[in-house]
Amino acid sequence: MVFHVRPGDARSPVILHVPHASRELTPAARASIVRSDDELADELDHLTDAHTDVIAARAAEASAVRPWVFTNELSRLVVDPERFPDEREEMRASGMGPVYTHGYAGRRLRADDGDHGLLDEHFHPYAQAMTDLVAERLEATGRAVIVDVHSYPTEPLPYELHGDGPRPPVCLGADDFHTPPSLLPAGFGPYATLVNTPFAGCYVPLRYYRQEPAVTAVMIEIRRDTYMKEPGGAPHAGLADVAAALTGLVARVT
Repeated sequence: MVFHVRPGDARSPVILHVPHASRELTPAARASIVRSDDELADELDHLTDAHTDVIAARAAEASAVRPWVFTNELSRLVVDPERFPDEREEMRASGMGPVYTHGYAGRRLRADDGDHGLLDEHFHPYAQAMTDLVAERLEATGRAVIVDVHSYPTEPLPYELHGDGPRPPVCLGADDFHTPPSLLPAGFGPYATLVNTPFAGCYVPLRYYRQEPAVTAVMIEIRRDTYMKEPGGAPHAGLADVAAALTGLVARVT
């Protein structure tokens, strides 16, 4: 798995996790995808959380106590590191488990349901590296705070199973065990927030999931029109405001 860990301050428990910002595919992953180049570009436009790596990097740079930043440098169309490998629930049923078999509009992405070796090559090493980073922050500071940085489209995509509800400027994804009230601000900078709508939950490595209360987490889902041209376009001036809001959240949870 190709990922990058940008070190933060030794005193910081905060990890900014950026799993879906990249459009890069490995040759093996591209070979397993049956869509044309134009169709693949369309999938990447709609499924990539474009520029969230830039948002996280700016927030880290501006923080008085710099957080750690863990960035996936491959597209989620290689593997999606935030799916459980044995997931039997909704996303696997829709063809979007750890290795996607279908795209955002339900089109076949891969000819079969095999993992094409991508789990062993990419998914498991990524999960281990994230687990190791959380362990290091626990050892150094006594706690770890995972802030999962995502974005989502203004209009619901066909794959969304719960896309008929409100779509606030910022959705906060929470877990009953790992997300204390202190991680759920009423606002995110100038943006109104709602919790677990239209997306719910947050990422915690399996070693700690529902086991270690010192590992806390929240998912930040930023509606894309607040900072970029959709789908898959360039950022606009709103990106600076989003980055500043994330900087504020980092300061508060640090």
